[in-house]
Amino acid sequence: MRAVAQRVRRARVQVAGELVAEMGHGLLALVGVARGDADADARALAEKLVHLRVFDDATGVMNRALDEVGGTLGVVSQFTLLGDCRKGRRPSYGEAAAPEEAEARLSQLVAHARSLGVTVVTGRFRAEMSVELVNEGPVTLLLDTRRLF
Repeated sequence: MRAVAQRVRRARVQVAGELVAEMGHGLLALVGVARGDADADARALAEKLVHLRVFDDATGVMNRALDEVGGTLGVVSQFTLLGDCRKGRRPSYGEAAAPEEAEARLSQLVAHARSLGVTVVTGRFRAEMSVELVNEGPVTLLLDTRRLF
C-alpha cells in the first residue's frame, strides 16, 4: 500500500457537491492499494499513520503522533498513486489492485486505525471526489508498505 500523508488544519471531501467527509486537525492520507497487498499491509500502514511523529510538542519539535494530539485521520482512495510514469506519457496502472481487492484493503486500513483509538473519516470508494485541504507546515510524506521509497 502506498500513501501520501499530509498534516492538515482541516480537510473535506465532496462527491457531486455532497459533503461526504470533513475533519479538523489531523492527517489526510491519499491511499493506493497495489496488487497483492494483504491485511498485514493495511495494518502496517494504519499503525504508521496513527503513530507517525509529525505533530509539534511543547518545544515546537515534531515529536507527537496523531493519537497523542487527538487528531483525525482522513483516508481517501487514490489508485493513481500506483501509476507508473517511467515510459511514455500515459501512466500505467498495472500494479494497482482490482477495485474489489482495493476496497477490502482500504476497509481493513480504516478498521485497524479505528482500533488504535483515532477518529477516521473517509472519502467514497470509486467516486469522483473533490478534496479540499489546508496543509499545515506544510508537512507531506510518502509512505509505502513495500518500502520502495
